Amino acid sequence: MTHPHPQKVERWLTLVGVGEDGPEGLSAAARTLIEQAPYVIGGARHVALCHNLIKGEAHTWVTPFSTALEGVLARRGQPTLVLASGDPFFYGVGATLIGHVTPHEVACLPAPSCVALACARLGWAQQACRVVSVCGRPHALILPFLQPGARLLVLCADETSPATLCAWLNERGFGQTECHILQALGGPHEQVTRCLAQDGAPHGINRLCLVALSVPAGAVSCALPRVAGLPDTCFEHDGQLTKREIRAVTLSSLAPRAGELLWDVGGGAGSVGIEWMLADPTCQTIAIEPAPERVARIAHNAQALGVPNLQTVTGKAPAAFTGLPAPDAIFIGGGGSRTGMLEAAWQALKPGGRLVVNAVVVETEHKLFQAMQQWGGSLTRLDVARLDPVGRLHAFRPSMSVTQWVAWKPTQA
Repeated sequence: MTHPHPQKVERWLTLVGVGEDGPEGLSAAARTLIEQAPYVIGGARHVALCHNLIKGEAHTWVTPFSTALEGVLARRGQPTLVLASGDPFFYGVGATLIGHVTPHEVACLPAPSCVALACARLGWAQQACRVVSVCGRPHALILPFLQPGARLLVLCADETSPATLCAWLNERGFGQTECHILQALGGPHEQVTRCLAQDGAPHGINRLCLVALSVPAGAVSCALPRVAGLPDTCFEHDGQLTKREIRAVTLSSLAPRAGELLWDVGGGAGSVGIEWMLADPTCQTIAIEPAPERVARIAHNAQALGVPNLQTVTGKAPAAFTGLPAPDAIFIGGGGSRTGMLEAAWQALKPGGRLVVNAVVVETEHKLFQAMQQWGGSLTRLDVARLDPVGRLHAFRPSMSVTQWVAWKPTQA
């Protein structure tokens, strides 16, 4: 974003990370900054922990947080100190504030994050762990990272999170996962307990907690494969499904990259859009489908396969394109012969975007040949045959051929 103060700006905002050990865990420099600050604001717990150090005005965050944020920004240019939990730039207030000020205005003295403390207690290499959060987020987001032998650090919303997490893991077939519940790390009430997910979390959990998961190396059947082409049985569908082999080629043609948005047009069961999002946690999908029952099925499949944030639009393309954010890629699995469909999709694509269309009928193939002559790209015929019984013998039964057009929109100079 463009900041309104391009000139050199004096540092007026100081962020000090505070652990559960309070002032005792702070450096001499951090204690001095708190003592000399004319205006201190933070959560009630952190202000209480540091009350003996605070000599200036002491304030606690008000709700909603947007109002509290406005109060801090209104002091721009005046010395202001914010007390934060642990590392302010790790799921903390620092990441929020930096969206409104420049880095040159901020000084930060972080304390060890809860993740750093958890790895220190367990003897885990921090760089080998995946950090995920269930604070206001569905558990389904964890699913793609539950791989054999994986170690995950799950940030919890409150004292109920470990129990619900254990129950969810057990439902998904990960009951043998070892769960370390780390509570009030770094303070006098620190406690680390261990359980298996299938046994459930113990009672009396501290509100300040996280759960470290150690997934068994043998948890192969429950883990999602990390390449495109999930088994067709992973998706609920009514027959409108891009089959596994064709789907794998389609995802390769769409070429997902981190942070990109896909329009999955004629979503059906949502399989292509779901696997697009599984390619990277930052990938996004908008599935466009006219049948309400299929829209509901897409949402169910997305939840079950670990991408609950997939968006759906109930409507008929290309009219349903109106008002949607521009995509990096578009997949059309049905309706490619509809009047104006290819033209509207090509127009909607960002420069450098990819358009992939699968066709099984000659009318759509004819449209794709014309499109290739106009916009370039390539046409490929895909044929798959599966072994089926023929009486007591066997023969390969071919599926309907799929013609795939792939085109990249030129980048602007």
